[in-house]
Amino acid sequence: MTDSSSTPRTGAAEARLAELGRALPQVAAPVGAYAPAVISGRYAWTSGQLPFVDGALPATGKVGATVDPQTAQELAATSALNALAAVKSVIGDLDRVVRVVKVVGFVASDPTFTGQPQVLNGASDLIGAVFADAGVHARSAVGVAVLPMDSPVEVELVVEFD
Repeated sequence: MTDSSSTPRTGAAEARLAELGRALPQVAAPVGAYAPAVISGRYAWTSGQLPFVDGALPATGKVGATVDPQTAQELAATSALNALAAVKSVIGDLDRVVRVVKVVGFVASDPTFTGQPQVLNGASDLIGAVFADAGVHARSAVGVAVLPMDSPVEVELVVEFD
């Protein structure tokens, strides 16, 4: 019998990441007194994830000033990838995700920049590519004055799992 649901099968989520040319990184070390992700009931909640690559931020500054929107969109995808690593660290396997419920993204923005939703599409597009229908989520895209370590973006996820 073939399972036609949109819930990923064993290994499917990380296989889709590989098809996208991405690999799940190690969980980024917290920069404060918090856990990268926690479980409450059937939900995993991540802390805000910065776009660390090998322990460093590839860019810093404000979107619309020193960081262009296309670069920020890629940084949002990297932040989402880091959030998925945090989810995996608490649930053990991304294939247990039955729904990505919410994505919250923060964009350190020049005061005149209003393209926060387009920046956060980097995170949403990655999640949709990995989880298909189970990746359709609610979202907030918030412009802020500054983020930790002068990061241009930060992303958090809420996922339901079985």
